[in-house]
Amino acid sequence: MPTSAMDDGIDGLAAGRAADERAGRVATLIPEQRREMIVRQLRQHQVLSVHQLTELLGCSHMTVRRDVAALEESGRVYAIPGGVRIASHMVSEPSHQAKSVTEQPQKQAIAAHVSPLLKPGMTVYLDAGTTTACLIPLLVGLADMTVLTNDFRTALALSDHPGVTVIHTGGVLDHRNGSSIGPLAAATLRRLVADIAFLSASSWDLERGVTTPSAPKVEVKRAAMEIASQRVLLATGAKYGTYGTYRVAALGEFDLVVTDDGLSGAAVQRLRESGLELEIAGAAPAASADPTDPVASAASAAA
Repeated sequence: MPTSAMDDGIDGLAAGRAADERAGRVATLIPEQRREMIVRQLRQHQVLSVHQLTELLGCSHMTVRRDVAALEESGRVYAIPGGVRIASHMVSEPSHQAKSVTEQPQKQAIAAHVSPLLKPGMTVYLDAGTTTACLIPLLVGLADMTVLTNDFRTALALSDHPGVTVIHTGGVLDHRNGSSIGPLAAATLRRLVADIAFLSASSWDLERGVTTPSAPKVEVKRAAMEIASQRVLLATGAKYGTYGTYRVAALGEFDLVVTDDGLSGAAVQRLRESGLELEIAGAAPAASADPTDPVASAASAAA
């Protein structure tokens, strides 16, 4: 819905409420009524500002923030800077092409943040994803590295680096994302051992954990987590509060979760209060790939 139309709709509701109040037709709403009204409006408009909600509900900013916090705790909405958005159900994942042109500074910042975890001689699992792909140029300079992956673009980017041993899982091809999925890919992983696994996520939150709309991806991600001594989730803040039908893992199953500074302060606080090991990577300017460097170019294209 266009912003002007949304504003007009909210203004109209607020004006109607004010008229009812003047006529003595509106009683003070109890908390549950206010919260249900917030959810109903978010289902229609997706995102609302705190100011819009105070106008709509006829209450203070503090009251709105308390209501939003209560709704966020139940997983129904998510606070964002200056407002709130509805928890959204992801029916299908964006294509690799769509993901490769979004949130590049955040993805590169997350990769840079976890790069100290990479040590020479490691066996590393890189999950298919545009954030994990940003780790490629950060590991090729390390000696005796072995990379396990279900991502064809990752394998291709590493093909010109004979110093890196690359093991691709094989399995059924997911054409939209250029990766292998399903039981064959998972079976390959279960015959291997990794020091660390970097997992990607198209959707995540505290209540539902890491989810996906694609059932065949679940077994591969679970297998990668099973074989790794350390499990690290790399997920941008913009994906927080979305969820798919199939659950991969609870957030507590990861040794570390790394996201960017776009995640709201309220969400960060709740995640840390749950006992989650959460680290925030500051956004960094996107680096231009050197066209003479095939790894940097391939990583940039895959990111």
